[in-house]
Amino acid sequence: MSSPAKKRKRNAPDTTSPQKTRSIASFFQGQAAKQKKQAVPELGPESEQEPETQPGIDQSELSLSDEALARKLQAEWDQEERLSSADKNAHDSTAGEPSSTLDDVPDEKLAEVPTGKALVQLQKNTLSLQSSAGTEDTVALAVPFDQSPQTFNATKYAAELRSHWAADGGDASYALLTRAFVLANATTSRIKIVDTLVNFLRVLIEGDPSSLLPAVWLATNSITPPYDEKELGLGGSSISKALKKIYGLDSQGLKTLYNKHGDAGDVAFEAKKRQSFTLAKPKPLRIKGVYQSLLKIASSKGSGSQEAKQRIVDKLLQDTRGAEESRYIVRTLVQNLRIGAVKTTMLIALARAFLYSKPEGADWTTRPREELARLKKDELAEIYSNAEELVKASYARHPDYNDLVLCLLEIGVNEELLVRCGLALHIPLRPMLGSITRDLADMLTKLQGRDFSCEYKYDGQRAQVHCDANGKVSIFSRHLELMTEKYPDLVALVPEIRGEGVSSFILEGEVVAVDSESGDLKTFQTLTNRAKKNVDIGAIKVNVCLFSFDLMYLNGEPLLNRPFRERRELLRSLFVEIPNRFTWVKNLDATSADSEAVLEFFKGATDAKCEGIMVKVLDNASSSNGATTITTTTDLESSDGAPATEGDSAKPPSDTKNNNSNSNEETKLLKEKPTRRKALLSTYEPDKRLESWLKVKKDYSTSSETLDLIPVAAWHGNGRKAKWWSPILLAVRNPETGTLEAVTKCMSGFTDKFYQANRDKYAPGSPNLISRPSYVEYRGTPDVWFEPQEVWEMAFADITVSPTYTAAIGLVSEDRGLSLRFPRFLKVREDKSIDEATTSDYLALLWRKQGERIQEQGRGTGDGGQEQSGWQEE
Repeated sequence: MSSPAKKRKRNAPDTTSPQKTRSIASFFQGQAAKQKKQAVPELGPESEQEPETQPGIDQSELSLSDEALARKLQAEWDQEERLSSADKNAHDSTAGEPSSTLDDVPDEKLAEVPTGKALVQLQKNTLSLQSSAGTEDTVALAVPFDQSPQTFNATKYAAELRSHWAADGGDASYALLTRAFVLANATTSRIKIVDTLVNFLRVLIEGDPSSLLPAVWLATNSITPPYDEKELGLGGSSISKALKKIYGLDSQGLKTLYNKHGDAGDVAFEAKKRQSFTLAKPKPLRIKGVYQSLLKIASSKGSGSQEAKQRIVDKLLQDTRGAEESRYIVRTLVQNLRIGAVKTTMLIALARAFLYSKPEGADWTTRPREELARLKKDELAEIYSNAEELVKASYARHPDYNDLVLCLLEIGVNEELLVRCGLALHIPLRPMLGSITRDLADMLTKLQGRDFSCEYKYDGQRAQVHCDANGKVSIFSRHLELMTEKYPDLVALVPEIRGEGVSSFILEGEVVAVDSESGDLKTFQTLTNRAKKNVDIGAIKVNVCLFSFDLMYLNGEPLLNRPFRERRELLRSLFVEIPNRFTWVKNLDATSADSEAVLEFFKGATDAKCEGIMVKVLDNASSSNGATTITTTTDLESSDGAPATEGDSAKPPSDTKNNNSNSNEETKLLKEKPTRRKALLSTYEPDKRLESWLKVKKDYSTSSETLDLIPVAAWHGNGRKAKWWSPILLAVRNPETGTLEAVTKCMSGFTDKFYQANRDKYAPGSPNLISRPSYVEYRGTPDVWFEPQEVWEMAFADITVSPTYTAAIGLVSEDRGLSLRFPRFLKVREDKSIDEATTSDYLALLWRKQGERIQEQGRGTGDGGQEQSGWQEE
């Protein structure tokens, strides 16, 4: 049986055993003992006894809080000073007398002193308490970044801040970035978030351009491009150790805070708030300094690297001024800012910021904010859109803020950006993506009157191969990760496939596991058995073949604007085919009239263990010729309406009269919603999903629609399911804003085994449970929120307009979203990341198609199709 002492709560005062964490009392007792030992060295070991038994120590002091003890000592010392003021003045006039302040104590030693309830600064016979609240940067906290850019005077604030920063070195403070984070996190309005970032970037552009790039990296929750392998490599233990050491938390206190808040940043916020006093006013954190610290953490390798990383983490937390800085430093360290801003948001903000502001001395022109404020809404939207498209296109071709931001500072937003910061070797461009079509008939309808090519869609890994004139080869994944080390056999193959006259190139293809003798295709799972790093070419057991399908760059010239037919001809004429190692995707050129041939080709693809086929427009056309693509615009701001009463999407409505009324409303919406159509192009469009590329997969069919949704929240179950999460809230992805939009609740299709595994994964206290995130748009209040990290394939009966759910809001109605009736879980899509989940615009497209089908059925029955369940509102 354990002793009572071992059962004692950690936070309870312990008068029988030494304190594990030094208090203010023990600190000063140690100082007294040290002085006593120096004065009487012959005392020996007896002077090192525990504080409880040291002579001369008032036992009542041990029961005082740190703050109360500090004030008691202060009063005693003040009394001593009054009695010996003459001696003190004589002592102060002595030249060369060393100071005994804690300013001379190294930072490492200061960090070891716990903060708990109070920290103090010790000078000679003087105890000075400094309020931690007074250390915050009040100047930065007052900047109204959430104003409209047309009214926000960036020049005025930049001048004030420059003067404020001058005393501490002149660089922009991290407090300013924290201010932007706080304002962005305080709203769900996409317009407000963008405005906040725009104004923040403008102040840096005019006030401290050298801090702009580090600020962009920090605001995008990253430190390097995706193809750079630098990672922070910080575990949860590093953050926990720093929180306990710097903020005086013990393990139980840390666990209690985490269980309450579920977010490491929120724990740091609460711990910092409880720190009433600080040793000394820390030097302000700088945006550049924080970013450099992160780079040092990522660069720490080998023996002693963990200790080095821990010291940097400790120092960052120690130097924070205010609870919000602590919150966002920790969130940055765990790489989860949760401010509702994503890649697209930052690109939009950069484009708009450089319309209004430029660095001092730049020779390009900007638009005065007064002039932009006088423009009509549609005129301003067009100016914004043109600038945003240029910045987005540049980033899609050259996804590296290191180059993009420097180019913007140098030349602003103009067409030259695509030249200065465009396609480059060994920097992967973001791949073009294909739209999903549910069957061959739908595909043939979309491409009616156009020449197209059908290609096998192999079950492998998409690869982008770069080679320069010196023979250096880089291979990137579809997510832009560098995987050259994974495929040394492909690197060795490049000199053999490069034909005469080819000096440099960027080509794209699918890496597939094959039988090297027969050429038979193997599954994707086989390919995943290959090691990712340090692969010895002689030890490779899983052989691969690269099936190439596109050429984007040749001999120093980008080919993105060339038609697909021309790019394909260059690829096949200038490169050398090597059977079972490097070849072309199998293809069939056809038109919509060749339906039988296309069907046979599709069957051949599925028989060959392919996923299906890709269909690509071969040539540009001056007119659409009946082939169209639907383009929709998504508002940056989500609906901020009052929450509606929740209904269960799994329950069909029972009021037939109401259903018919809803049906008429949806029919009206469908008729009134205009669609803009444009001709399909055969050019290569990086980072776009267009209908000039179509996917037809073997698991798609018009009779069995499925969606790939992201679980984001849940409620406590009832009855038999009381110990599990049920129902579970799922969301679609908004590709324009990066938000997740709630679409349905599901409680069907789950087994008890799955329920238990899901509960284990999202258990209370787990890092997989978080506080309400700003990037999930939902009008209700679930019991718990999940960290978005999975994609689930879901079946459903039909799509309905909903006052509760926000999916595709603005695309079908100004104040209502879309939801699913009778959703049913099928499986976890382990092959997909959340960036590949179903998008809100695709959901809206399915809804329109559903409406068209029901209208056609209604014309056949003469009742307008109002009895069809697809028109019933949730």
